Amino acid sequence: MPYIALTFEVHKGVGLISLNRPDEGNAITLEMARELLDVAIRCTEDPDVRAVVLTGNGKMFCAGGDLKTFAAQGEKISLYTREVTQAFHAVISRLNWMDAPVVGAINGTAAGGGFSLALATDIAIAAESAKFTMAYTNAGLSPDGSCSYFLARIVGIRRAKEMALLNPVLSARQALEWGLINQVVADDQVLACALDVAQKWAKGPTRSFGETKRLILSGTTESLESQMEKESRAMAAMAGSVDGREGVAAFIAKRKPDFQGK
Repeated sequence: MPYIALTFEVHKGVGLISLNRPDEGNAITLEMARELLDVAIRCTEDPDVRAVVLTGNGKMFCAGGDLKTFAAQGEKISLYTREVTQAFHAVISRLNWMDAPVVGAINGTAAGGGFSLALATDIAIAAESAKFTMAYTNAGLSPDGSCSYFLARIVGIRRAKEMALLNPVLSARQALEWGLINQVVADDQVLACALDVAQKWAKGPTRSFGETKRLILSGTTESLESQMEKESRAMAAMAGSVDGREGVAAFIAKRKPDFQGK
């Protein structure tokens, strides 16, 4: 389907999602949230997509929710907000549960929902000039987009409350120190670096990546025994998979594995 608020292309196993409302800071509208969900489903179901890069066109990664559009709803603002968040949350869920790993190319400011979106990627590479802030309470709102789930797990409760209640603006280097992102690169290198990571993933054991992502995610809430049961089941399934058999055979033969993503 043609997209208006984003662009999407697949090349050599990598799906590139680019938020495309640069004049509005790539702010999230209901249209964008729905388009993101459609793309996330495509990335989940298409076997040709073995890795994903998420970035923004223009100077900002994502400014969060489009508050002008929200305000224009008048008395229907609560209904509109519910529709946006439900679509947006379905996107976050898809990105985290699907097999293909996701690398965020954070090309500029990530605020509000954009900050949440950056946190929800598997690996995040930020431009040197990127900024990170929550900003929800500055507008009398509360966090969404899984931020209240991931943030405290990454930085701890004290710093999570600091970010949510005081709304500091962190530089890319500060975000790296806090563990919010994985790498900081020159502004003109952020997309290239993210694509390089994704292209390596696209040649890897896609199902293994997916099982690993899901295990790490469930490990934050499961008991020790139930998590180990999940590990056991996943290990058995991967050992019998095409790529699992190939990986074991390659290890024994001391050669490079040829993974098919199966």
